[in-house]
Amino acid sequence: MLAAPLGTNTRTVLPAQIQQIISVDYRALRNSGSGIALKNRVLPENLKTFETSLRGMGVNPDLDVEQLTFVSYRTEKGMLRSFGVANGQFETKKVLARFRLKKQKSEKYRDAEMWSTGSGFLMTFLDENTMLFGEPSSVKDGLDVRDGVTRGVASTPEIIQMIVEAESGPVWSVLDQAGTQNMMRSALGEAAALADFDTVRKRLLGSLYTLDMQRGVDFGLNVRTADSFTAGTLSALMKAGILYKKAAGTAVEKSAMDNMAVDSDGGRLLVKFKADDSKFQALLKSDLFQAVAH
Repeated sequence: MLAAPLGTNTRTVLPAQIQQIISVDYRALRNSGSGIALKNRVLPENLKTFETSLRGMGVNPDLDVEQLTFVSYRTEKGMLRSFGVANGQFETKKVLARFRLKKQKSEKYRDAEMWSTGSGFLMTFLDENTMLFGEPSSVKDGLDVRDGVTRGVASTPEIIQMIVEAESGPVWSVLDQAGTQNMMRSALGEAAALADFDTVRKRLLGSLYTLDMQRGVDFGLNVRTADSFTAGTLSALMKAGILYKKAAGTAVEKSAMDNMAVDSDGGRLLVKFKADDSKFQALLKSDLFQAVAH
């Protein structure tokens, strides 16, 4: 089974104040009929810029990249930033030789060499198979975490626990409390206008989703709440939202909702979707999936 567990050196650059992690096993995308559509919906828009940069470095993202992880986080001053980590077979010496052949100069940041990839991105190798990339300030933030200058994700056990639970899937994501609150408001749509949502919103603690595309599509969303009452209320709101989509939504939304199951278990809201590739295409276009996946 393909999976996208975080590599050791990927973990070393993760900041403490993570808003969202999205990790994708690129092999799963290549081997699935829904993979390309998923890639276009889930991964950040600047992915194409990065892939173009990779090709300029002599790296074929379709063949050489095995895993991509995107991280959005808040700085100590509350600014939202993001960076990516790519794992794969990069032939590091050849990549660096290309930079030097173009007479590019690296920028030193402590012991790290950072190289411009164009379009405002910098990249640096964390090891032979791991590349950190993003805007200059974001890459430096990641290196600051690695070097112990700023706190890393190891100081937030609730995020670590969700990562461990999610990372066995080929495509997975983890959201912090604030990200989960925003996601659920968007996912519920009209149902979020009900008074009950404001009651439970502050009691949402975090969330994760996993997506497997080996035999059709198996999507699971797990929202952690403060208690079973909150999870039950959220489940009822989600079911109300699904009924609304079935009654007033587009044909695409109705098709997606027919394959969705909602339940609660203790303090968790559980949403599952299992269907073939064509039904998954319908889910991809729904407001619900777009809210959950971003």
